Amino acid sequence: MVKEPIIYVVSDSVGETAELVTKAAISQFNGSNTVIKRFPYIEDFENIDEVISLAKLNQGLIVYTLVKPDMRAYIKEQAEKEELYAFDIIGPLMDTYQTIYEKEPLFEPGTVRKLDDDYFKKVEAIEFAVKYDDGRDPRGILKADIVLVGVSRTSKTPLSQYLAHKRFKVANVPLVPEVDPPEELFKVSPKKCFGLKISPQKLNTIRRERLKSLGLNDEASYANIRRIEEELTYFEKISERMGCHVIDVTNKAVEETANIITNIYQRTNNS
Repeated sequence: MVKEPIIYVVSDSVGETAELVTKAAISQFNGSNTVIKRFPYIEDFENIDEVISLAKLNQGLIVYTLVKPDMRAYIKEQAEKEELYAFDIIGPLMDTYQTIYEKEPLFEPGTVRKLDDDYFKKVEAIEFAVKYDDGRDPRGILKADIVLVGVSRTSKTPLSQYLAHKRFKVANVPLVPEVDPPEELFKVSPKKCFGLKISPQKLNTIRRERLKSLGLNDEASYANIRRIEEELTYFEKISERMGCHVIDVTNKAVEETANIITNIYQRTNNS
């Protein structure tokens, strides 16, 4: 009987999935002193032959996640030839899924890692948007992929979140006549900056509805048309100084504005 069990984890990618499943299985054997040896990025038959030789020498067990059919077939064939146990973690599920749902696999190693990276980029962008929302920390302006500026109630926050789901790190800054804008706004590349313009009448309607929803008087200065015009004039002054792109959001949905921004951003920053 083998005193120290050895499991060879074989993968055409990093091998994290195979190792995790293997550890989960052997954790059910209290006090097991099993040795796990991972062999990542197995790309040809010679690599498989090396693992087979080691497993035979040490009476080891082979666990593998290989997505290409020829590689899976080869390791299974060689293991059987040498009377070794080889357990295919991913193959049977892929085959069953293909049969039941009549879909063709990509046969591309590492797609799980690609999906994970994409997921974490989205999470990072969402956290960034929250941290640098509403001008709360001007340092985010220089770190952002996209910077949004505009007066209150021009959809800066919803736009920031929507763009974050598209993996963009977005900082947004409210412009108020009585408050000097952060100096960072004039240091960042104009290619990354977008001013959100809106008609006075539309903004008046939006702000009045906002005040009503809060149980406040909709005749307050916040919704006063003259005050709004003053703010919009100030916005034009700052956005012109920044040299940023200006988008009229008066009758646009958040998704529409976001598409315009991403199209401009990709065109100007990839040229």
